[in-house]
Amino acid sequence: MAKSNAARTPHTDAERPVKAAKVATKTGAAQLDRLIHERVRLAIVSALAVNESLTFNELKGLLHTTDGNLSVHARKLEEAEYVTCVKSFAGRVPKTEYRLTAHGRRALERYLDHMEALIRATRAR
Repeated sequence: MAKSNAARTPHTDAERPVKAAKVATKTGAAQLDRLIHERVRLAIVSALAVNESLTFNELKGLLHTTDGNLSVHARKLEEAEYVTCVKSFAGRVPKTEYRLTAHGRRALERYLDHMEALIRATRAR
């Protein structure tokens, strides 16, 4: 990319807060927990935050997603230790139950705090 030879004009005091908000927003967005930020994973963690536990079929119904999609996203959250997965049988029918871990709850709270800060910075502009 070619550099411009145009002289740079100094910023006025009125422009500085806007520039600071832009930097804060750009930096803030880069610091989001990418694991939770994905739509289906955020929905899983949010649903588990307000329920003690949910089965695979309950999550699938709440999120209106496919078995494969839910399975892949739940596994990512499980690998990060954000959720636990317990598999059992109800008679001969397999039952998979998910719970949010303390680590997952803290991650969600950090994510929500971060999003609230971005919203405040955006509205302040």
